[in-house]
Amino acid sequence: MVCVCLLQMRAVPIAYRLMIATAFVILTPNMVLASDDLPKESVLPLSLAGKAVHASLDACNKDGYRVSVSVVDRAGVLRAMVRADGAGPHTVDSSRKKAYTAASLRRPTTELAELINKVPTLQALRDMNDQVLMLGGGLPIEIGGEIVGGIGVGGAPGAHLDDACAQAGLDAIGAASKVPATK
Repeated sequence: MVCVCLLQMRAVPIAYRLMIATAFVILTPNMVLASDDLPKESVLPLSLAGKAVHASLDACNKDGYRVSVSVVDRAGVLRAMVRADGAGPHTVDSSRKKAYTAASLRRPTTELAELINKVPTLQALRDMNDQVLMLGGGLPIEIGGEIVGGIGVGGAPGAHLDDACAQAGLDAIGAASKVPATK
């Protein structure tokens, strides 16, 4: 009797193991296909975001401008932000909103501001949400042909100067140039 019970106990787990293994073999191809359907996207690492904000801040500081610089990821979420000593409190929000706008709309904010001035029907872009700011100083961060975020500078005495400082941040991380070279 003891031998028969032991054999039956061993037989049950083997049957369960066989059923689990069969189910795994049958379902595995479906799991692989589901993971293949997930989108793959590049992520802006914190190290590059930090490098970009500091390079932009240094460029503006060199020229005597007290600014704030923000970098957001592709979803507009803040990754890094710095505010120079003496920069106005408004520059914190303006730099972040410029970065958000550039990442969200995938274009330089100076270009967007000019576009809505030329095409009045696009004025509604200003009111898409409370995070959009149509002033120069925001540039999309494009690396390897993919927009991975945005950089925004606020506080220099002119949008073209904010743009130049933001471009210094892009240059520091090897991102595609978004500001035409000055002659």
